[in-house]
Amino acid sequence: MEFKRVVVTGLGALTPIGNSVPEYWDGLVNGVSGAALIKSFDVTKFKTKFACEVKNFDADGFLGRKDARKLDPFVQYALFSTEEAVKDAGLDFEKLDTSRIGVIWGSGIGGLKTFLDEVVNFAKGDGTPKFNPFFIPKMIADIAPGHISIKYGLRGPNFTTVSACASSNNSLIDAFNYLRLGKANMFITGGSEAIINEAGIGGFNAMHALSTRNDDPSTASRPFDLDRDGFVAGEGAGTIILEELEHALKRGAKIYAEMVGGGMSADAYHMTAPHPEGLGAALVMKAALEDAGLTPQDVDYVNVHGTSTPIGDPQEVKAITDAFGDRVYDINISSTKSMTGHLLGAAGAVEAIASILALKHGIIPPTINHFTDDPAFDPRINFTFNTAQKRDVNVVQSNGFGFGGHNASVIFKKYQQ
Repeated sequence: MEFKRVVVTGLGALTPIGNSVPEYWDGLVNGVSGAALIKSFDVTKFKTKFACEVKNFDADGFLGRKDARKLDPFVQYALFSTEEAVKDAGLDFEKLDTSRIGVIWGSGIGGLKTFLDEVVNFAKGDGTPKFNPFFIPKMIADIAPGHISIKYGLRGPNFTTVSACASSNNSLIDAFNYLRLGKANMFITGGSEAIINEAGIGGFNAMHALSTRNDDPSTASRPFDLDRDGFVAGEGAGTIILEELEHALKRGAKIYAEMVGGGMSADAYHMTAPHPEGLGAALVMKAALEDAGLTPQDVDYVNVHGTSTPIGDPQEVKAITDAFGDRVYDINISSTKSMTGHLLGAAGAVEAIASILALKHGIIPPTINHFTDDPAFDPRINFTFNTAQKRDVNVVQSNGFGFGGHNASVIFKKYQQ
């Protein structure tokens, strides 16, 4: 069977460093940190008091106050980034077969804020179950693609992928596979997350997963730095329009890049810790390359998972060294989480957008906040520390690894007819 080709025709982003794709990209190439003291709740008694929050987002202005109250923030974010992507792709759904357009969305947790509020309100009462009728439909992780399909009248495949921090990489891979098998013409895909609340920060603090650099939040996310002490929580959404090539050409769409492969694997090791030798991470990168029909020599840039955790970063470096061999010294590596923080289930989509724009502009976004070399890492590896670098980029790979040992990696290349 001959696979159909799949291209990227639209992008949308809501991030801690920009509320649109141009703003997000400008923040990336200029090394802007999105981390600051948390404003959305009282952090006085919390171990970590900062995060990468979305800034100047007006849900009421975007959706109207009545509709905004019916939606958890992770759905609000999804609809916002999707509107930008739909406009960017020049989509007029009245002229398209909407039964052949689907939505596959990723979220690691879903409506955590809604769940927290409802349970706290119940606990404060007298035991009488007075729950909001929107409680369940606001909370469930699959509701974001449901709302996207309702807004635009899309009747193709519709579901959510949940694989922790690999969720939206998995959503991209699923959409890619449906398209190349001819099961649909187009997908709105990506991911969103909204966990900067008492439960999210408190829960990750209890795991000792978050940085506690409260005296200097803007430099707290330090991937591959000797003094890294945990990840910085982020929130937001990223939307990518994936489209079957002939369908895109027929409607005269602009094309950002071609998606050419995706890999998936499991660590089969621990519920939260990555395999210490990076076996699952190496396997997933090799699987994605094989799926794309490429070799390590073809890759120019890897947007790594790179969360800034003491145990996570070393295993990914081991995995990349295993997967790429000597080519590891010729590619650029960077972690954009140093700027956005870790968007969990939305990370894969937001970082795929960064990778696609690196292809488009020939600029590698940096890994900021590097102060001290870690002797555990080979100094010949180019982590793109602190400053963006220009280079000709033809193929990019983007990694996402999640609690439970879930690994997913996607590959894009410059589009050629």
